[in-house]
Amino acid sequence: MSEKHHTAPRPVTDGLDASLPGPDMDTVGHPLTLADVLALPVLSAGQPQVVTGVARLDRPVRWVHITELTDPASFLKGGELVLTTGMPLPEEPAGVRRYVDELADIGAAALVIELVRRYHRPPDALVHACEARGLPLVTLAKDVNFLEVTQVVHALILGNQAEEMRRTQRIHEAFTALTLRGAGPEEVVRAAAGMSGHTVVLENLVHQALICEPSGGTVEVALSDWERRSRATPPAGHTSVSGPGGWLVTSVEYQGERWGRVVMLPSLLGQTTPSTFGPAAVTVLERAAMTLTIARVIHSVSWERTAHRNLLRDLVGQRHRSPTDADARVAALGLPTKDCSFMAVLAEFPQEADATKGETLLSEELRRKGTQALVGVLGPTRLGILLFLRRGQPCSSVVEHVSRTVLESVPGTTVSTGSEATDLFGVARSFHEATRVAEATEPGQPYPPGRSYHEPSDIGLRRLLFALREDTRIQDFTERQLGRLLDHDARHGTDLLTTLRHYLDAAGNKTLAARSGGLSRETVYQRLRSIERILDCDLESGEHRTELHVALTVLDVLRAKRSRKDEPARA
Repeated sequence: MSEKHHTAPRPVTDGLDASLPGPDMDTVGHPLTLADVLALPVLSAGQPQVVTGVARLDRPVRWVHITELTDPASFLKGGELVLTTGMPLPEEPAGVRRYVDELADIGAAALVIELVRRYHRPPDALVHACEARGLPLVTLAKDVNFLEVTQVVHALILGNQAEEMRRTQRIHEAFTALTLRGAGPEEVVRAAAGMSGHTVVLENLVHQALICEPSGGTVEVALSDWERRSRATPPAGHTSVSGPGGWLVTSVEYQGERWGRVVMLPSLLGQTTPSTFGPAAVTVLERAAMTLTIARVIHSVSWERTAHRNLLRDLVGQRHRSPTDADARVAALGLPTKDCSFMAVLAEFPQEADATKGETLLSEELRRKGTQALVGVLGPTRLGILLFLRRGQPCSSVVEHVSRTVLESVPGTTVSTGSEATDLFGVARSFHEATRVAEATEPGQPYPPGRSYHEPSDIGLRRLLFALREDTRIQDFTERQLGRLLDHDARHGTDLLTTLRHYLDAAGNKTLAARSGGLSRETVYQRLRSIERILDCDLESGEHRTELHVALTVLDVLRAKRSRKDEPARA
């Protein structure tokens, strides 16, 4: 009987029976393995037993080949599961070794022999030959329909290939859409992690993790000791699994210039054995690298600047799962997290364009001076700076340098600070305080002597009320305290409000009040009685004077002309 009569025809994939059994594992994106095939009901019914090659059950099965020839290797291309009843096996050991050598040389996936017709146990020569060549040998104790095996396995292989093609097409379409809408690097890395189900990290040439999108784990686990682990993973000229951690890596480059690389971590973070990534994962990583290249070309902001800006915003908004996650992200960018303290600085610029300009200039100046900091735009006119201070390092000199650098680059900027924080968890509080100082600072308000920035201790009553000026309760209080007096002055053309101001500024001293207003004491007495009558109050009462003084301060704040927009810090 000729060989072709024993080989099942390749089935057409259209109209495959949907009830065909599949392997126990999801093989989409991964080749069908020997273990998968042996687990199929059509083969498991024959009670398969792996005699040799137990450690090689992960071999991919490319096709199934039925043979009763003594030299089947001439019909093989590699990766086939060879099925035989054992009838053609030579009797002499040398012939058996030749038979096995030919299968091993061509790269057959395994030899499956049925122990029903000729043999009831595998020949010793066959077992020894398979062991010597590392060829998996599987025996079947019961009769199996080989044609049905080929139909089922081929259907799975072809179906898997078709699904892989569809998945690859979807991957290409997704990254093409990201490119067309000008997606930034964060969105590209996020998409790669979502498509692959793996943690994806973008790093620069000095092994700083700029963007990390975790999947199935935490940022802390993914980025822990990042630089050491990354340097232990050597670069490759093409997409490949590399290093002791089994990372899938590929370079991001343009016209021969390398900018960094994008890394896909194994599904089980922290495992020490290399992980096998399927073709789909490789396609995702390569398309992500290509999309990142285009994003770098079309976006003017560098990856490092984007990474610093995003991390700063997440720290300000406390958008991290845990303090240890925040520590890991900061450390992966090459910044210290131990034996240092942190201080928030805010720069409020006169106009929106100045914030981006200030970000660039300040970042370059701090890097030149060796000052470690995160710098990023937090709002249209607001720039945030997080200073990393060594233990015992005076913060005032560092803040003063930062402030003067900002003021020299963009005159008219208002600089404010929060208090010093001992850990990253306190960074949000420090920025909150700096924001309160900024909100309480009127444009053009002079800095304290010897300083070019405002700090929390500078906030007095007027600055506190300035910060609360838009609160309707403050406005209502002021109107209830002074409304009738203001209405009286408006109707009668008087200026009792000024007399009240002089009186309160003089702490109730009528003589000083008269001198300040250029009036006689009798006139001041008369006007004060009118004020008491109109406001129905007792100006001799310290409590009433305090209430009126606060109301006057609020009135001054509300009437002050503002020369800039009030923009809250937005992280």
